[in-house]
Amino acid sequence: MVLRSSFRSIMKFLLCVCIAFACSVATAFQPSSSFSPRLGETAPDPHVAIQAADSQPAGTTTRPEFFQAVAVGSVAAVGLLPRVASARGFATLEQAYERYSPRIRAGGEFYRKDLKVLVAKNDWAGIQNALQEPPKRRKEDLTKADAGVAARARQAGEFSDARVLVAADLYAAAFSDNSISAKTKRMKEAVEKMRNVVAKMQSIARQGLGQESQGGIFGIGAKKVPEAELAKQIRELYVEGGNSWNEFVFAANENMPLQFDRLEYVK
Repeated sequence: MVLRSSFRSIMKFLLCVCIAFACSVATAFQPSSSFSPRLGETAPDPHVAIQAADSQPAGTTTRPEFFQAVAVGSVAAVGLLPRVASARGFATLEQAYERYSPRIRAGGEFYRKDLKVLVAKNDWAGIQNALQEPPKRRKEDLTKADAGVAARARQAGEFSDARVLVAADLYAAAFSDNSISAKTKRMKEAVEKMRNVVAKMQSIARQGLGQESQGGIFGIGAKKVPEAELAKQIRELYVEGGNSWNEFVFAANENMPLQFDRLEYVK
């Protein structure tokens, strides 16, 4: 998708250059209008006009003037291109987009489809698996070539912090340079909201599975929350998380160059 969008952007750029080139040629060879003096202005010296007419035909332009006009038109065409929304430049933004946007897109699609179904069914085990973090590194992982990173990553839930939200955080950082930009702050704030929602969803899923209780001291006197109440809470959290996701997407898509496909909202 990125390559196709980049191709369309290149074609648009070439079209702009061609249009600017044609306009520059037309302007360069257009006869100059006659001088019409206004009040307070002095009419041109007729002797100077005759001397200019002897050097070149009236209404024509010199070769240097022609190439100067073409150069100005080309620069103007380049100015029509969308500016990169990052102080680090196009290359850094492109790398971050290609690296993290697939995980972000997959996470958003899972949230609005699969996770929505799990929440509607009160599938506590399914919700827990969808949000679970990968296991911590074990001693035996050190003997593997990649220290067990790939194996642990496969165990991360489809909307876990490690799989989706970390990628969203890193993508947000690509819009800042020496100082944190307002765009990065907005994106990271939305990610932090989603992170809190995920943590609460994990807690509700554990309660639904009987792995966690509310209240009491050191587990004494804790009460089990009714299923209906857990269902109500998880649905409210789903809506809250969806709104936070849309805030992230809105901030990410704002002022993005045309060659990048926009992230999708949760509806």
